[in-house]
Amino acid sequence: MIKKLLHTRYRVTDLEKTVAFYRDVLGLEETRRHTSGRGSQLVFFKAPGSEEEIEICKYDQSGPVVVGPDLTHLAFEVDDLAKFAKETAAKGYPLSDGPHALGDGGAIAFIDAPEGYEIELIQRGRGTG
Repeated sequence: MIKKLLHTRYRVTDLEKTVAFYRDVLGLEETRRHTSGRGSQLVFFKAPGSEEEIEICKYDQSGPVVVGPDLTHLAFEVDDLAKFAKETAAKGYPLSDGPHALGDGGAIAFIDAPEGYEIELIQRGRGTG
């Protein structure tokens, strides 16, 4: 039986640009990095308050990374979407969609990570948690 989700992997071509995005733009904590037995370069991140990790992988032998539109995304909760959007835009990563108001006073928006992976940002409304 499955006990819990441990991590999600995203393969990339430019490891250091992607690492900088997750660390410096999103503010995630790099928890570890190493090279696997088959030669994959791996960097793991955690969001504050989360147990699950995100694994960023560079493995050139798998060929080019092609991220199709609407293929997958990660979703993160933010306290203040407008403030977050202003800070990420100043770092060269403006919102790619939104913000869109939700009926409960919350909002959602999207930002594109390097290589085209989409990141959803959710500001919870009143009474949600």
